[in-house]
Amino acid sequence: MARYWRALRRRLLTPSIAATKLETRGFHEKSPAARELLEKIGETFLTGYGHAAEARTPDEAADRIDRVPVQFRGFAYEGAAMGFAVRDALPLGGAGRFARFLDGPGDPHVYMAYVGLGWAMARVPRFRWPKSRATDPLLRWLVLDGYGFHQAYFRTARYVHEHFQDPRFPWPDGATEAERAYANRAIDQGIGRALWFVGGTDADVVATLIDKFPEPRRADLYSGAGLAATYAGGADEDELAAFVRRAGEYRPQLAQGSAFAAEARVRAGLVVPHTHVATKVLCGMSPSEAARITHEVRPDPLDQSVQPVPEGEPPAYEVWRRRIAEKFASFVGGVGT
Repeated sequence: MARYWRALRRRLLTPSIAATKLETRGFHEKSPAARELLEKIGETFLTGYGHAAEARTPDEAADRIDRVPVQFRGFAYEGAAMGFAVRDALPLGGAGRFARFLDGPGDPHVYMAYVGLGWAMARVPRFRWPKSRATDPLLRWLVLDGYGFHQAYFRTARYVHEHFQDPRFPWPDGATEAERAYANRAIDQGIGRALWFVGGTDADVVATLIDKFPEPRRADLYSGAGLAATYAGGADEDELAAFVRRAGEYRPQLAQGSAFAAEARVRAGLVVPHTHVATKVLCGMSPSEAARITHEVRPDPLDQSVQPVPEGEPPAYEVWRRRIAEKFASFVGGVGT
């Protein structure tokens, strides 16, 4: 009976795979190969989500996810994180599954896990959102990155074409004005990642979408797009070089996003050939070298874990992103030219 209930729970909670089809979403199709890649990513995300919906424990879900090919495994962990977070938010369902997942098999995939938590927030009532104090003070902004990706992916007209922003976004809870202002920047980073999917991995289409946004938002959008181009792939060396040229003054942010993706894949042991191609073009170095830069300039967010960000000062996460971009700013102008 318990096994039947778990299978039923998976069927009830897991969205339809049809929702990930490019035709369903109305996204640009660059080529059959690009469509196949993006749809495989969506399918794998839902596979991970389904394993979390059905599993008795995080380890049981991870045992199944680890059978997913390396190229797509991170997306399955992202989906699983969403699944455990959604289960935590269900009435009478108990709590703590996401935390146990993050403390256990999800730890090597911590970046993807926090993004998956943001997906869950986009699907559950706001009163069931996690308390920000329970999240990592440095990485909690990835939650809003995940939220932004979800909204741009599923509410494309409003978030991509109409450039919607919520001026009073209510998370992190208890945020200062500085943190509230940064929330939309973190969401934009997720929207930028989603644009890589909306644009069908076509660098020219993605750059055109970004350039239609108000100028103050473009740096964060290019950062997100650089992350997606590196983590998801889908563009060859020439296409990525063209993307660098289109980015113009935002090349350091494009490289910063690429370096974040490299760190996520290196940490999880999921580096694949397209990771090397992307960091070579966007960062001018190997994935391990790009990941090392993120470690060298990573701030200590300890102070921000016990008190709010002082007014006028950026969160530690933004300090980190700026430091990475500054590292690339001195030489990235020659990349891809």
